[in-house]
Amino acid sequence: MADTVAGILGRPFPEQVAAFRLRLGNLVPTRRWDDISGAAHDRAFMVAGATKADLLADLAGAVDKAISEGRGLEEFRRDFREIVTRRGWHGWTGEGTRRGEAWRTRVIYRTNMATTYAAGRAAQLVEGGFDFWVYRHGGSREPRPEHLSWNGITLPPDHPWWQTHYPPNGWGCSCFVLGARSEAGARRLGGDPGKPLPPGWDDTNPRTGAPPGIDRGWNHAPGRGASDAILSLRDRLDELPERPAIDLIQSWIASDAFGRWLADPRGNWPLVRLPEADARRIGAKKTVADMSAATAAKQLREHPEITAGEYLRAQSVVDAPTRVIPEGPRNLIYVQEIADAVAGGHVLIVKATRTGSGVFVTSFRRLSRRDAARDAELRRLLNKGG
Repeated sequence: MADTVAGILGRPFPEQVAAFRLRLGNLVPTRRWDDISGAAHDRAFMVAGATKADLLADLAGAVDKAISEGRGLEEFRRDFREIVTRRGWHGWTGEGTRRGEAWRTRVIYRTNMATTYAAGRAAQLVEGGFDFWVYRHGGSREPRPEHLSWNGITLPPDHPWWQTHYPPNGWGCSCFVLGARSEAGARRLGGDPGKPLPPGWDDTNPRTGAPPGIDRGWNHAPGRGASDAILSLRDRLDELPERPAIDLIQSWIASDAFGRWLADPRGNWPLVRLPEADARRIGAKKTVADMSAATAAKQLREHPEITAGEYLRAQSVVDAPTRVIPEGPRNLIYVQEIADAVAGGHVLIVKATRTGSGVFVTSFRRLSRRDAARDAELRRLLNKGG
């Protein structure tokens, strides 16, 4: 588990951060770990025994820092000690001994890391549209025999198995799931498409109330409820803080799904997040600017040279423009004159709707690498701004 957690921490990714931040709006005071259960954990933050709002908020902040900044267990332990001392929290399980504190902080840290990682990965798997999911054992030094026996199970994403056996499947479980587009691809990932499910996999152990091999309270797909919410955040990105919102948009543009959308656009796709001052400048009530299907089709006609990957640069044009040119009361033209191997920079134009309820990217194009052509284009843009 330690190696797996270290790997997760080394690669905090936007969907994982979003999965945890979905919990921050619901800090739940509890006395026992099972005061809330199952999928309720996906949308709430709790630490068993923590009943005061200020204590819970501080602990949530410490976990958020660990996840979003990729901080290690020892730093989280230092933050935990400072918080419980400052807030005067006593009587928590593990208090009073070094070993007890080490166990308690490890449980809080690893459980939040593992479940938010699972939620973020589930969102990526769903978005990726894979034909098969592959169960992989995490390589624990003291593996649960059942978890080890599930290694390689390969099933379609909608198989009922995943509703109860999507990992983690208990305290300290480091199992994970990979996506594949074919049986051959699944085999390359360590899957075995012909491997049968174990007999009685969907039975219920009366002692745990869960299928055999799954700890009490873990017989649901941890984070899968959150994964649906993460994907739904496309319509609610303005509710997130600036950085995770931008990171999510960038990760979605980098995905295969964006390339597929560009080829056959339907609906809108979030492309950039504007500075709040710029949004106010054009009367917009939101900061996330979408590209519509009509604009995507126009981009393919008028600027076929721009690849799906090049749209990742759009946020940089907004964040670090050489010039920002107003064009009427509701349009802004962002110009970034940074020459590279393919362009002499980029131009991005955004427009707010008349009511201000929508903001759209109406054009994204390259500046010429030739000085004369680039200078002529810049003069034309400046004249448009009046």
